[in-house]
Amino acid sequence: KADGVVTYVDGRKIVVKNKGGEDIYYLSDFTASNQGTCVHHRPIVKVGDKVNVIAGKDKGKSGKILHILRSKNKVVVEGINMVKKHQKPTSENQTGGIVERENPIHISNIMLTDPKSGKSTRIGHEINKDGKKVRISKKSNEKID
Repeated sequence: KADGVVTYVDGRKIVVKNKGGEDIYYLSDFTASNQGTCVHHRPIVKVGDKVNVIAGKDKGKSGKILHILRSKNKVVVEGINMVKKHQKPTSENQTGGIVERENPIHISNIMLTDPKSGKSTRIGHEINKDGKKVRISKKSNEKID
């Protein structure tokens, strides 16, 4: 409120004294200004999309998306970010040993591949004749879906 004096503040509440008494504002009712930014946004890539790596140790390589980890904003790309995992023998894998597999990389380190040129491209959206929303390449205006 416009007129009042803050009398008490801690990590959970703010007490404001005004003409009509005291107002208590609990901080759980407010959200941080950056709470909804950059985290848990819907990725613009889908499983099976061909992507180029634009940052990291595999910069310049390309591959197909195998799996998307939406909660962590990461993707698993075929042949990218390979690591060696020491596997114990199990009933399924009798021999065990060192297995090479793909590790997830952050979604900000990849870009979709342009279907025409094969280079990295940004994504746009367009409504087709059927009223369906499709992804298009910004470089060549080719449909990706």
